[in-house]
Amino acid sequence: MTFMPNSPEARDIASYIHPQTNPRTHQETGPSIIAKGDGIWVEDSEGKRALDASAGLWCASLGFAANERLARVAYDQMRRLGYYQTYRSVSNDSTIDLAEKLLKLAPVPMSKVLLQCSGSEANDTAIKLIWYYHHAIGKPDKKKIIGRIQGYHGNTVAAASLSGKPDMHASFGIPLPMMRHTEFPHFYRNHLEGESEEGFATRMAEALEKLIVEEGPETVAAFFAEPVMGAGGAVVPPRTYFQKIQAVLKKYDVLFIADEVICGFGRTGNWWGSQTFDLRPDMLSCAKALSAAFQPVSALLVNEKIYQAMLVASDKLGNFAHGYTYSGHPVATAVALEALKIYEETDIVGHVRDVSPDLLAGIRKLADHPIVGHVNGVGLIAGLELVADKATRRPFPAEVQIGAVADRMAKKHGLILRVIGNRLALSPPLIITRDEVGELLQRLGRTLDDTAAEVHRLAA
Repeated sequence: MTFMPNSPEARDIASYIHPQTNPRTHQETGPSIIAKGDGIWVEDSEGKRALDASAGLWCASLGFAANERLARVAYDQMRRLGYYQTYRSVSNDSTIDLAEKLLKLAPVPMSKVLLQCSGSEANDTAIKLIWYYHHAIGKPDKKKIIGRIQGYHGNTVAAASLSGKPDMHASFGIPLPMMRHTEFPHFYRNHLEGESEEGFATRMAEALEKLIVEEGPETVAAFFAEPVMGAGGAVVPPRTYFQKIQAVLKKYDVLFIADEVICGFGRTGNWWGSQTFDLRPDMLSCAKALSAAFQPVSALLVNEKIYQAMLVASDKLGNFAHGYTYSGHPVATAVALEALKIYEETDIVGHVRDVSPDLLAGIRKLADHPIVGHVNGVGLIAGLELVADKATRRPFPAEVQIGAVADRMAKKHGLILRVIGNRLALSPPLIITRDEVGELLQRLGRTLDDTAAEVHRLAA
């Protein structure tokens, strides 16, 4: 494709490297330029509107249009104090207020909050604190951290290493040597013939226990999990999974970190995914909807035993030698605090509970589609798995590129999906209405029809 000199597309190709993008292909096709947003809709530079069923990257909980309340808060805070650091016992009002608010909202008792700019940084901080904690309590050999195959925890070196995504490891010299990965708890794809969900969950817990024993419990420090696996394809845990996993962690004195970066702040029909699935983590990371994506901010909540170990370490080492230039940025924390107020005032959790049955019922109907093998979801997050054969769960061959076909057909119908291999993930802005859910489902149905027709055409 040829672009006019000095067009936004040509300038983008000449200057910017896009994340999670094939740079060779990008040189040829160029970018889509998003010009503006309106609720759950976005509009490109050519005036084409699309329903974004992914909330950007799971994060635009209040939609894409300018939010006057958040804009005013950011403006007022910039006029009052546009930036200051929080190193060496310096603080600011909005950071204190946000930390207090998060502790009040926490799904289990938490002691303190650390602030960063992204979910990746929050999880990276958790990884460092895991090692810091075990050094402080006299167990420095506890260094190994267990993630899950297809789990996702971020793009920093440590968080990407913890993530169970081989494409994110290839040629980057990771994963780090202390990272381990246990089974992908995707019941539909990985269950044995005749195996129940509970039986599958038992097998997943047994696999985790086997890994811990083989590695040596005295060397295993922590386990990370998303309540619902986002980048794994919007995979909901099988029944009793977390109950059994947490029993194993307790048995072997392994810390549990809940990655709530996607699930936090209403996505699953509760404030936290931890409440939806009865998780009791030692640390909890959150980001994305924390500020409704209007500011880059994240938080890591730690419980009292983690904090007490930090005090012990400070007696020996002095300063807690960790932090970021923008930790507790006053504008970001002010906007995040206002976003939380909006969620409470509009009862965003209640709204999710009201509209999610329509979304979940709609995708269950789509399970009858010839190329849909399985659907699942909770709250306003859902996944559909595309298969070549429903009876045997046989996936489409890689050369079919079923995800790319579905993505192309969705865009034709003005729908933006999160395509993850052979899975289609839905996570619309939390403000979506019942009528808009119906519109989403209609466009998704047409997308599936056209995807099936295109695959059959290519196979003919």
